[in-house]
Amino acid sequence: MLTWVVAGLLGLGLGAAGSRVAAGEPLDSIVAVVNNDVVVQSELTHEISVTVPQLQQQGTPVPPPEQLRKQVLERLILKRLQQQRARQLGIKVDDAALTTAIQGIASRNGLTIEELKATLESGQVRFEDFREDTRMQIITARLQSQEVMSGIQVTDQEIARFLEKEKGKLMPREQVRLQHILIALPDQPSPPQVEAAQTKAKQLVAKLRGGADFAAVAAASSEGRTALEGGDLGWFEMAAVPSLVADRAQTMAKGDITDPIRTPTGFNIIRMADIKGGLPGNVTQSKARHILVRTSEMVSDADAKTRLGQLRSRIVGGDDFANLARAHSDDTGSALKGGELGWVSPGDTVPEFEKVMGALAIGEVSEPFKSAFGWHLMQVQERRTQDTTEELLRIKAREAIQRRKGDEATDAWLKRLRDEAYVEVRQDGARVKP
Repeated sequence: MLTWVVAGLLGLGLGAAGSRVAAGEPLDSIVAVVNNDVVVQSELTHEISVTVPQLQQQGTPVPPPEQLRKQVLERLILKRLQQQRARQLGIKVDDAALTTAIQGIASRNGLTIEELKATLESGQVRFEDFREDTRMQIITARLQSQEVMSGIQVTDQEIARFLEKEKGKLMPREQVRLQHILIALPDQPSPPQVEAAQTKAKQLVAKLRGGADFAAVAAASSEGRTALEGGDLGWFEMAAVPSLVADRAQTMAKGDITDPIRTPTGFNIIRMADIKGGLPGNVTQSKARHILVRTSEMVSDADAKTRLGQLRSRIVGGDDFANLARAHSDDTGSALKGGELGWVSPGDTVPEFEKVMGALAIGEVSEPFKSAFGWHLMQVQERRTQDTTEELLRIKAREAIQRRKGDEATDAWLKRLRDEAYVEVRQDGARVKP
């Protein structure tokens, strides 16, 4: 997982590439002018070097070199335009927020900050480059949230229609059962062989989507090892789903059939035969509040723990938790509400927080404890058992609709950003000192 986190962040082509430009060769060619800024060859080369292995691991054919160069350069241009827009709007990420984000990345990968540093450096990635790439990713997310997502509305009617048609896609899945058809290619296929195999695969997909039995078609036409078993690949834990369909397996509904997927062995057709999993029914929720003290260069772990210990003594002695949270908590969102977090379900918070919350009696104030976000005091005010199935489905439906609308709106926004900018792509490249 961490490999993908690092690769995704370095895929920004910003911090890490920039550091190499400054410390690299005395001359670097300009490949694009973007308003009053430039993209240079070393950035483009780096971005391509990150993109190619990602495509290969996903089982996606790598485009021809010139097409790949064009697509990657366009992505860099769009990223540069977003950087410029963020600067115009004054969108920044301070060091405290950045540290919290990196602590979250480390925690999700089961690492400490020091272990994360060591892992990055073993892969020849400087930690400072990683920090700045993370900062840029957060800035871009905030920019798109402000410019695009804030204007997206989802109505109750849209949620109802979505649930009627696509409820099955929202169910969390633990295992999936897959069927497979392979239209094989030789080791070094000629263009006519590729075209013929692709045509056959497309014809089979049309036949299957028209109602043909997948097992019968697989037995008659597949050149895969499970053809005689009707293409049945069996059950897979989600983490073990074959890479060529890993992403699709998260969202395919039961009975869905993919378009032909090209791999070195040929064209693959995958059917989602069955899904195991589902939304939880009754869950125990806790109504909690907390006080957070973040660590920094000025506030050590010992300082944070001592401060919270003093606040705990005051609360146990009769001081009001809400008033102390408003005055002392670094979690500004909840501090304004007296530290209130509302009703919290299992999985809503980081493991350290959830463990302490589950162990507290109603009204009890925890000892100071540490999570990826800093040091906390917590109090559980109430507990209840709630059937959250319908509520979770509606939340997931709303999020799915927002993502779809957001993708469309983001594409339109990026096109407008591109159309309104001065962009000059240079094929040969002028020479410039970095």
